[in-house]
Order: sequence, then C-alpha cells, then structure tokens
Amino acid sequence: MFLPTTIKEMDKLGWKNLDVILVSGDSYIDSPFIGISVIGKHLVEKGFRVGVIAQPDINSEKDIIRLGEPLLFWGVTSGSVDSMVANYTATKKRRKRDDYTPGGINDKRPDRSLIVYTGLIRRFFKNTVPVVLGGIEASLRRVSHYDFWSNKVRRSVLFDAKADILIYGMGERAVLNLAENLRDGENYKNINGICYTSKDLKNITDNFVNIPSFEEVDSSKSSFTKMFNIFYENCDPITASGLIQKHDKRYLIQNPPSEYLLQTELDEIYGYKYELELHPYYKKMGDVRALDTIKFSITTHRGCYGECNFCAISVHQGRTVRYRSEKSILEEARNLSAIKDFKGNIMDAGGPTANMYGFECKKKLEKGVCKDKRCLFPEVCKTLKPDHSKQISLIKKMEKIKGVKRVFIASGIRYDLILKDGISGDKYLKKIVSDNISGQMKIAPEHTEKNILKMMGKPDQDEIVKFKKMFDKHSKDIGKKQFLTYYLIAAHPGCREKDMSNLKNFMNKELKINPEQVQVFTPTPSTYSTHMYYTGKDMSGNNIFVERDIKRKEKQKNIITENSFSRKKNQKNPKKNR
Repeated sequence: MFLPTTIKEMDKLGWKNLDVILVSGDSYIDSPFIGISVIGKHLVEKGFRVGVIAQPDINSEKDIIRLGEPLLFWGVTSGSVDSMVANYTATKKRRKRDDYTPGGINDKRPDRSLIVYTGLIRRFFKNTVPVVLGGIEASLRRVSHYDFWSNKVRRSVLFDAKADILIYGMGERAVLNLAENLRDGENYKNINGICYTSKDLKNITDNFVNIPSFEEVDSSKSSFTKMFNIFYENCDPITASGLIQKHDKRYLIQNPPSEYLLQTELDEIYGYKYELELHPYYKKMGDVRALDTIKFSITTHRGCYGECNFCAISVHQGRTVRYRSEKSILEEARNLSAIKDFKGNIMDAGGPTANMYGFECKKKLEKGVCKDKRCLFPEVCKTLKPDHSKQISLIKKMEKIKGVKRVFIASGIRYDLILKDGISGDKYLKKIVSDNISGQMKIAPEHTEKNILKMMGKPDQDEIVKFKKMFDKHSKDIGKKQFLTYYLIAAHPGCREKDMSNLKNFMNKELKINPEQVQVFTPTPSTYSTHMYYTGKDMSGNNIFVERDIKRKEKQKNIITENSFSRKKNQKNPKKNR
C-alpha cells in the first residue's frame, strides 16, 4: 500500500486523522531505497497512521494543509540528497535536472529545504505539534558545520530551521521510540539518536562531552578542528558519548547514537510491502528517473568502513556494516521476479560498497570502532579478514530464482578488499567479471598521487595496477572485451594542477586509458575533506594547498577531460581531420 497523500486516501483507510505527516523534498516513491517510505511503513506496521506530503508548494497553503495537522509530529526531510548538493554543482552552477522530481526538471526542491519546509509548516499551523528533522541533510548538519555555498560556518540546522527535534543516522529505531513516547505522553529527551535544544543543562548526565560552542568555531579554525574531531569520534553506538554545543544562550544536545538494527530488524524493514512505484498523485506530473535505477535493485547491507575522507556515509550510516540474511534477500528477489514489467535483470545487489556483504571485524562488533586506526587505510587491517564467499553464494542463489536472468553488481567495489582476500577474493572477481557486470566495472581510485590519496584516505596506486591485471586476465579468459570505469576527483584539498597532470599520465601509461569520469570536489558538511577545505590543514594539522577559485577547479578537471572530449568530437566529425 502507498502511504496516503490525500484526504480521499485517508477516507479509504478509515483514518479520520494522522499521527505523523512526513514532508519531503523528493517526490513520493514507495521503495525501500527512499527514506520517507521506509520510516512511514515502519511506523504504520507498528500501529501509527502516517501520511506524506512530497515537494509541497512553498508559496501557498494548498499542499501543506492538505492532510490537516498530525496528532504527534511532523517529520521533515530534504530527501535522498542534501538540498544544496541536489541543486548546485561543485562550481555552484544551478542543476537543471533532478532525478527525484516528476518530469526531471529541478524546480520543486527549495534550497535549504529543512529550513523552508519547517517555516512553511509554522506559517499555517501556529503552536503545532513538534517538528522533527531527519534524513541526510539533517544528519550531516546537526552540529555547527562549514557550509560551502555560503562559505561560512553555520549553526546546527536544528536552530536555523527552528525545529524541535532532529533524528540523525538511520532513523528507524529512534523515530519509533519518539512516536511511542509522544503518544504515551512520556519524556522523549533520553532517546538515543536524537538532538534537541535546551536552555540549561539540568538533566544532562556524565555521559556527555562539551564541544566548542558555535561562537568559538565560527571565530577560530583551531576550535573548529577540535569540535570536528570530537564529533567524528562520537558516531559509533558502542563507544560514543553524547555531545553538548552551546549556541548563544541555548544548547544543542546530541544524545548518543541509536544502536544499529539487528539482522532480524533489517529483514523486517526490507520485508515490508513496497509498491516500487511513484505515487499516482505525483505520477500524473511525470516520471522520475530514480526509479530506473532503484525499482529492480536490492539493498543487501548498510554502512561502510571504507571511511573515505570526502564521503559522508560513515557519519550517516555508520562504520559498521550490517547485512540482511540470505533468506530475506532471496525473498525480495523472488518478489521482484513476479512483477509484471520485470525483464529478468536485478540491476544491483549491494550497498554503499558492494563487496562488504557478509563479513565484519569481530573486535569492532564487540567493542566498537577503533579510535587509533581505520579498517582499510593505509592498508586493510589484519583483524578484518575479508571473505567474499557469502556474497558469491548469495549471488549464485539469486541467479537460480525462476525469472531472474542476471544479477548485476553496480554498486562500487573496493578492490583492496578483493586483493586482501586470499581465499575467495579472486573467485569473487572471476564470478562477477564472468556474469555480473555489463561490459564494465565501476571502481573509484579517485586519484593516483600518494600525497592526495593520503588526504583522501584511499589505497595506493599500486593496488589499482594489481587489480586491473586481475580484471583483464579474467576478462580475457572468458573471451570478453570488458573495461574498468574509474571515478576520479579534481581539486580535492591538497591537489594542484601538477597532481592532475601526473594523474593523467599515470592513467595513460600504466592503465592505458583516457579517463572521462571526473568530478570537481564538493565540500559537503561533516566530512574530513571538507574540514581540510575550510581550515587549510590536513588531519595532522599541517598547512596544505587548497584550490578555491572556481575557474582553476575547472581547469584541474579539464586537464583530465579535454583530450577525451576532443577525441570524441573528432570521432563525430571525421572530415575535420582530413
């Protein structure tokens, strides 16, 4: 069933009012890949009545009042992507397209959606029930943070939006606890995984740490560094303390993170009945491109211990991988195969990183993440023990399901994990090269220069060369001409034009390609790379070069792409070469 988005739908369900209304910057796709769908379904399964208002008109009351006022709370999210990232490129140009908007035109999601939507609610519902922020934008902007688009340190979005509560991370457990507490009239301020504001610290326990205030981090980059380090170190449910940050005369209180969902809980959530379509109310406005990717894909796990410095997944989803049972995943695959327009292809079976399914560090599971070292950088930790055998088994069983022709692995691959797995790494690569890619495999070395790779937290360039040899060998053995697609970043903190030239030369000489997939680094909130961009210092406190000029950022990118573009142009216009 779709969650209701009109009064007519509520009437069909026999609901006179709603407990929760979810407001989103995305259109409403009922899919396990969409946050409001997962949260909404979860609450409904637990007995709450939930409705959705997607991409409301911010200039009138027509959308926001459509379902009335909820009894418990409003849930507000910018959607699957931070609204500023969704609306602007790394060079601050307005994006014309939006994959989560019907018709694809980027004209429905406002900048700083959390602030705008909360203001919209309060404009038409005075003294309303609590407004609760959630999703990726809320999660990454929950404490004071550097904002690239305004080029300044901003307060917690909870203050700027004038909301009441913020749920961070993967929010199923916290949102259910909150709904139950509000329904039962109980105090919600001890729920893990939430932030709230307070005028005093009367009821704060010893399990909280003060971080530098907004005023301090706004005026001092050294204070910003101190704040960010404490913030980053307190994201793991097993080891984290709560955080306190003063903003003027009030305090942001961040409770410790929610415990990760158990495998049985993950199986339950992904086992809910999803329509896997755009809601009919919005479908009449046009199709959404996101469905092309997610409709016939399967999430096998959450979290990532790759901990790349430019990536926000470790802060939002966590550094501990939690994976669904084989039974749950196979059941979802069978359900997909029974859909009328299923063509036989499962477009992706993976997570933030495809080949982290089925294994984790036992020490981490018992004691939490290490504070003095990382799982994969500068090399794969000995206690992790990568083992791809469970994913090999899973893929083979999915392929045997009636109606399934192919199972693609389209999520990113960590090639260093494959190289480190001496038992099943080569078998895994051979399997997916033979059966589970469509002519190319995506990997993300991001760069090749040692000094840049160190600042990114990525493996050494030698690993790329080793992996390419393995990939080419397996492709040759099966008689297929296949390619690796390399994702690269230009203008990352520390990167100069000469580093991009060296990258270009390495790719040409060692990997025998002209790279084309290059993006300019975007400083998104709450990552170490953004910290470097803002402070001009690396993680050890050393001064580094940071390219801030937009034209020179583009020039770094063009060092890689200009020959590729001219080659393509000449291929289209061969007469010009005569």
